[in-house]
Amino acid sequence: MHFKGLEFALVGGKIVLTDCFGTAVCKDAEKLPNFNFVELQIAGENHASHCGAKMFESSEWSKLKYISYSETQNKLEIVQASELVSVATHFEAYDDTDVLRVWNTVTNMTDKPITLEHISSFVCCGFGQNGTESVNNLYLHKFYNSWHVECQPVRSSFYNLGLFNGNERCMKRISGCNTGSWSTKEELPQAIIEDADTGRFFMFQIEAAGSWYYEIADNKKLIYLNIGGPNSNFNGWSKVIQPHGGFVTEKVAIVAGDSINKVVGEMTKYRRHIVSACKPDKQLPVIFNEYMHLSWDNPNEERTKKLVPSVAELGAKYYVIDCGWHDDCPYTEIYQKAGKWQPSNLRFPSGIKAAVDFIKSYGMKAGLWLEPEIIGCKCSEMEEYYGDDAFFYRNGKKTVTSNRKFLDFRNEKVREYMSETVARIAGYGVEYLKFDYNQDCGTGNERNADSAGDGLIEHTNAFLGWLFDMKAKYPALIFEGCASGGCRLDYKTLSAYSLVSTSDQTDYKKYPHIAANIFSAVLPEQAAVWSYPVESLGMDVFDVDTFETVNARVSTEQVVMNMVNAMLGRMHLASAVHLLSEEKRALIKEGIELCNSLVAFKREALPYFPCGFNDFNKREAASGLLSGKTLELAVWNMGGDGEIKIPLPDITVKGVRIAYPAAASEKVTFEPHSVNISLGKGYKARLLEIKIL
Repeated sequence: MHFKGLEFALVGGKIVLTDCFGTAVCKDAEKLPNFNFVELQIAGENHASHCGAKMFESSEWSKLKYISYSETQNKLEIVQASELVSVATHFEAYDDTDVLRVWNTVTNMTDKPITLEHISSFVCCGFGQNGTESVNNLYLHKFYNSWHVECQPVRSSFYNLGLFNGNERCMKRISGCNTGSWSTKEELPQAIIEDADTGRFFMFQIEAAGSWYYEIADNKKLIYLNIGGPNSNFNGWSKVIQPHGGFVTEKVAIVAGDSINKVVGEMTKYRRHIVSACKPDKQLPVIFNEYMHLSWDNPNEERTKKLVPSVAELGAKYYVIDCGWHDDCPYTEIYQKAGKWQPSNLRFPSGIKAAVDFIKSYGMKAGLWLEPEIIGCKCSEMEEYYGDDAFFYRNGKKTVTSNRKFLDFRNEKVREYMSETVARIAGYGVEYLKFDYNQDCGTGNERNADSAGDGLIEHTNAFLGWLFDMKAKYPALIFEGCASGGCRLDYKTLSAYSLVSTSDQTDYKKYPHIAANIFSAVLPEQAAVWSYPVESLGMDVFDVDTFETVNARVSTEQVVMNMVNAMLGRMHLASAVHLLSEEKRALIKEGIELCNSLVAFKREALPYFPCGFNDFNKREAASGLLSGKTLELAVWNMGGDGEIKIPLPDITVKGVRIAYPAAASEKVTFEPHSVNISLGKGYKARLLEIKIL
């Protein structure tokens, strides 16, 4: 059986995957029955193998027998069954990409409840031409991710990660895991396996908005990959399935190719299929947000009125008032008392609607910030209103983290109140909502659930379902996702948002290390990057700067680097730009105009990493977008000597120019397969436009 790069065989009544894009292949026919593309462990049933912590040879893996398959042009479903369960594995393809989306549906075939402890979304085996003998030439690109250091791929050999060529198997696994509601707080739910012997790359992503797990390990001297959502051992998840009831796993996506650019490009095309459309965001408008290096958690009416005319003159289309527009309390208590989402008369004495109307009077659209899944620990009024069943629990107590209690969106009162909140905010004339989420709940919610992990999945499904309802009800609203920057960069979450904050990084000199990699994880048209040309003097200092002090410390190169950081993604302009000189403001305006001119290009272009992925040790970076005969390439010098040669081995260069800033005078030359630029020492950035033969 063949389907879109997959090959299957029937061996002794079992169906096995014999080829996955020519990358994962089991050539030994005698070993084929030892592998299944489904791993499923049922509580009380024997986990048959000498496995240690590894998720293989689970209770049903050898018992599942082939039942049937059905196929259409872009869909394949294979059904297997044991005495206890039936499992339908779904493969979905797309016309313009090689990516396959995969998931499983499990049905309890008995007349008694069963408890799932683990169910994979997809399993394949056979990486490396010689199995475990290939561990020195197999590499994992693991995407580390955390607050201020998002999307940092690190390449390590399987050997250096502890997978050796022993006997039939070892107890070691190479794993990736997240437990909790910040789905990407330590690493992204994606990775790339590289086979240096064949030059092949295999990329996968797990679409889980909370907990997830993957492992790479050995069995029968072959190397397998098991990817999916949460499990009992590592994520505190189990699920009771009633007689003839079912469960659907999280979805995953898989693809292979002959380069990192190829697999990331294919994944990019796939991601465009699963992200929901938003008509008002079609033109990818530039957004100004007061938060970063300006108002922080303490916006006010006076400052907004001071900023709006200047921001409008620069060309921003949306103006967002971030955290602090709500609640009549000192800004230092904002997070502790959040939850009512009523305007602050203390900070906006004329009313928040007056501020919105003022923004609109300058031709911009207004936005506000919300953290809808929490209330502050001192918001007793809302805690009493919601009642005990509306919150997350752990060990019989409400979960409290960083002065927050977590709301359960399965609860009708929660959904109703937050729906009323969105309606009220839309009634102010707001056309942009930033949904933030600033803490992790831990394992999940044990209340009204089979396990804490089960409660977390049910909550995230309910929350995202509610969000899609809000998007349908308010089609004029743009919804932004944020989680202390990029702590929720999974594509179950990102499928619901028009754009997402990629980082809370506050140092523009460090942001290039993130911006240079981010398109491997987030669509260019979704990846919001801060541009804050004026760094503030401190988190608690407001309105102390003057025209003279700002322009004395902010150089033109600082303005340019901030603009280049955000140029190829979604620009989130911020900081006291109203205090800059006309020369520096002209650079911002030029950058916004160029950003606007690239809208159609961004929506179809694919990421391009000429120097591979960047990291925080490198002093140079280059990252771009490629479409047709044009490569738009951002180039950064972060303290190096500035003599930068950019290899383009798979491109033949026809010409190159500095696209931003237009007045740049640096020398740029090219050869058929490379571009050279002399940026000079220091922190500098340029956007190059490269024409291709």
